[in-house]
Amino acid sequence: MKHLSFALLSVALLPAAWAQTAGASSVVYRCPGPPVLYTDSITPQEAKERNCRTIEGAPITIVQVPKPAPAKAREGSAGASGARGAEGRVDPAAQRQRDSDARRILEAELKREEARLAEMQQEFNNGEPERRGDERNNQRYIDRVADMRSAIARKESDIAAIKRELAKLPP
Repeated sequence: MKHLSFALLSVALLPAAWAQTAGASSVVYRCPGPPVLYTDSITPQEAKERNCRTIEGAPITIVQVPKPAPAKAREGSAGASGARGAEGRVDPAAQRQRDSDARRILEAELKREEARLAEMQQEFNNGEPERRGDERNNQRYIDRVADMRSAIARKESDIAAIKRELAKLPP
């Protein structure tokens, strides 16, 4: 960020430098690297060593970058709920409440997913689901069985992930 502001400052000062040397035939160089530097205070030899290019008559665009908000203002907006103490820590009672809410939500989701998995396994019927009317072609039936198998595997993976999340929460 410092490099960017230095580059913007050097670009912002260029018009003033050109105004001072309007009568002189001063060459302005654009030097690469962090930060990109625009200068007229180096010799042609230095410019060559630093791989600088001359900019003659090329317009320079100055972009104003808004200053980032101070760290205290960002903390204040994040902890505006009043649950944070003076040091920025969460009140233990508020954290226990959040944890219990998270546990309740995850347990409800786990119940739903396990119920859905049971339905899917019942429909799957150990790899031999009932044929549908539109499955006269054996390949359609085989594709549907494969899709069911992969959906069951995904659901089992989802359930395992929910159980891992529940294990992370305090009891």
